[in-house]
Amino acid sequence: MASPQRHDLKRYPGFGAVTWACIVLLYAPMLVIMIYSFNELRSITTWGGFSFAWYLKALNNPQLHSATFNSVVVALVAATLGTILALCAALAMTRGRQLKHQSASFALLNLPLMVPEIVTAIGSLVFFLAIGIQLGLSTIIIAHTVFCIPFAYLPIAARLQGLEGYFEEAARDLYATRWETFRYVTLPLTMPGIISGYMLAFIVSLDDFIITNMVAGPGATTLPMAIYGMVRTGFTPEINAISTMMLLVSALFVSASYLISRRGASS
Repeated sequence: MASPQRHDLKRYPGFGAVTWACIVLLYAPMLVIMIYSFNELRSITTWGGFSFAWYLKALNNPQLHSATFNSVVVALVAATLGTILALCAALAMTRGRQLKHQSASFALLNLPLMVPEIVTAIGSLVFFLAIGIQLGLSTIIIAHTVFCIPFAYLPIAARLQGLEGYFEEAARDLYATRWETFRYVTLPLTMPGIISGYMLAFIVSLDDFIITNMVAGPGATTLPMAIYGMVRTGFTPEINAISTMMLLVSALFVSASYLISRRGASS
């Protein structure tokens, strides 16, 4: 019986043109922002020479210092809690007994990825108001933790699924307890997936605006919220500089997450 032919999408007419059109539409605006962040003039349309002045102004802005601190604290706590919960879920799904409704459990874990973010934001706000929790950094952390779980879960689960069961079996044959097997065998082997998931969760939390804007209280301004407030009062190259720095940090974390996950998969 002849094996089915594999179709190469790159050979379809128009595929390359559509791909390049999508790339231009996605990345051209970001490139324009990066270029004009070095503009010496205040104008965002007229080039007046190369300068780092707007980066220096952004770095010396006390309001941005406070917002950045809040964003980093929220991202660190939310990513840590989300990664721990994702690791527990991944262990239960891949190393525990077969769950009765495993498909439904998997769908529930990944629900934040499928539900529109504005729906998650409104639902979180209604929930906090209904149970009487005062809005602030704590509510942002809780909402971000839930939202970050699937981003941390997917790399961890993929890593666990790629591990052969005989590693744990060998440890148990050597009289290791379940905790010792997890600590000395499963956890080190899963670490690339854990680090990759943590980095994804961290950058998702750091960049989030919609959920944060809904559940933030007085004095709980994060960096995306501060940028939005600055845009409402007038667009300047300072905003371009902040956006460029956030874009570079996001690209660095996503790239590092991908490389760590890929290196872990090949090891």
